[in-house]
Amino acid sequence: MSSAERWEPVIGLEIHVQLSTRTKMFCGCELSFGDDPNVHTCPVCLAHPGALPVPNEAAIDSAIKIGLALGCEIAPRSIFHRKNYFYPDSPKAYQISQYDVPICGAGRLGDVRIHRAHLEEDAAKLVHVSESGRIHDSGASLVDFNRGGTPLVEIVTEPDLHDAAQAREWLTLLRNTVRQLGVSDVNMEEGSLRCDANISLRPAGSSELGTKTELKNMNSFRFLERGVKAEIERQAALLDAGESVVQETLHFDPRSGSLTSLRSKEEAHDYRYFPEPDLVAVAPSEERIERIRAELPELPAERRARYSGELGLPADTATQLAFDAELAAFFESALGSRDGDRPEPRTLANWVTGELAPRLRDAGGSPEASKVTPAALASLAAMAEAKQVSSGSARQVLDHLVAEGGDPARIVEREGLGQIEGDSGELAELVAAAIEANPDAAESIRNGRMQAIGPIMGAVMRETKGRADGGEVTRLVREQLGLG
Repeated sequence: MSSAERWEPVIGLEIHVQLSTRTKMFCGCELSFGDDPNVHTCPVCLAHPGALPVPNEAAIDSAIKIGLALGCEIAPRSIFHRKNYFYPDSPKAYQISQYDVPICGAGRLGDVRIHRAHLEEDAAKLVHVSESGRIHDSGASLVDFNRGGTPLVEIVTEPDLHDAAQAREWLTLLRNTVRQLGVSDVNMEEGSLRCDANISLRPAGSSELGTKTELKNMNSFRFLERGVKAEIERQAALLDAGESVVQETLHFDPRSGSLTSLRSKEEAHDYRYFPEPDLVAVAPSEERIERIRAELPELPAERRARYSGELGLPADTATQLAFDAELAAFFESALGSRDGDRPEPRTLANWVTGELAPRLRDAGGSPEASKVTPAALASLAAMAEAKQVSSGSARQVLDHLVAEGGDPARIVEREGLGQIEGDSGELAELVAAAIEANPDAAESIRNGRMQAIGPIMGAVMRETKGRADGGEVTRLVREQLGLG
């Protein structure tokens, strides 16, 4: 039995979402990324004696909106606590957070249960003066307090994930859901979405949880997947050797792929939580909650279900479209752009995800800024579906549309890309010539190896510059070789 068969990974995520409010969580300092250090500070966020915090109402609304989107119960009354710890980027030596009465309780997103989502403030930023930027070989460390006090929502999942790829996919769903709400730009590169992963292994078939470790501050989806996979492999090797997993906090280095221990894992009592004496409870009214609920857009998980259920799109295609709001908007606009010979939704979705999206990605563009209009792509997809142009010619037309825009029908006419009719005689002559030029392939096909058609198909496509329909060429080859 392999190690992967002996042990079942159990993974829970803790995600910090930075809210896109104008000011900080408990003071009026502006939030702005990339400004000079320490220009957005005041006595409150620097924790001067006597300075009193005031909650940011916009941040509370955003937290409620996230909670509603995640199907959470919104607490009628939640309170803030002081989470005590000493660290150079925390001028108070405590963090204002929520503890046993968070603003958002149990919820669910996809297959993963949400344990809680609560409000808190971010710490400041440490800058380590060294070539690596890490503290271990630095000569000095500087503190930028601009970020100190930034409003965060920490989302904590139940341990419902069981492999690294699943964790990455679910985090992608969460990011796209939060982005759809407009409460955060969820930009991992700039730190507005950060993820910790709690990982343990247990014997396959067991329901008891093993000792967990925590991977801290993974700031890309790829690093999350790689880090979780590396930690699963490390724990499996320990358990296979009869050793124990130690509860600790780990750092994953994406350059070396190595894991290093940061500290032993703290328990809640280590933080000596106590109620924040300078803040009253948060008690949103039913009217306030319902007003925020009414502002919720269609969310990616709902959209994916609609695409699969109502439009019949394959799961992968529905997910790809639903998770990308801009691509989904383009698809829906294209779907509704023609009253007559519009393509089937599945055909159109394939053109959006399989043809247009990769071209735009390679060009560094977006659907919204593209020269390809939704109506033009719908028209092209309909022409290809009706076999007015071959699939190869249709791709050439799309290349022209991406480069210069325009009307697909006019591009087909201008470039001479109309499909060669199968019954015109021209295509039959080209197929006959290709068979004669490739006798070995023809003999293989006669002997039942249809996959040998490549050289014949290639010859016909070269002669027609891609204007022949592949299905029609295949039919003519079979007919001319006496295969019916």
